[in-house]
Amino acid sequence: MIYHCIRFTVRTGVTEEEEAAALAQMREHITAISALEARVVGRDVGGEFEYGAVSVLADLAAYEEYMNHPAHLAMDRVGLPLVDRFVSYDIVDDPDPELERKIAEIHRRRFETVPDIAELVTGVEDYSGSAAPGRHGSGRATADAT
Repeated sequence: MIYHCIRFTVRTGVTEEEEAAALAQMREHITAISALEARVVGRDVGGEFEYGAVSVLADLAAYEEYMNHPAHLAMDRVGLPLVDRFVSYDIVDDPDPELERKIAEIHRRRFETVPDIAELVTGVEDYSGSAAPGRHGSGRATADAT
């Protein structure tokens, strides 16, 4: 199983309506993406972020399907412009020592084939973790990562 986790804060100046619409889209896309086993979206309690989400996926094939699903890409296009800090990470129970590299490769291909998403990600002020383009060690996204 792969538990894909994200945490984020919203940019100053984002209206309550924009924020609510983006969160609603995040909650609703579970019904559109069959690769998702489960998903929770909500307030990040006890941390330095405002919101978080956990998406549960059976394996790498489901992970890749989820990352590239039109509903997920649409959510990224709506939500990422509203975000100023973002972190993603994956909790896995697969003992494959190559799993981290394989997850990074899924994201590399995604950013290569969907360049507008890579551009949105690099536009986030502080973006780190397993989904960061140009990931080298710390996972920090850089403007020239794509």
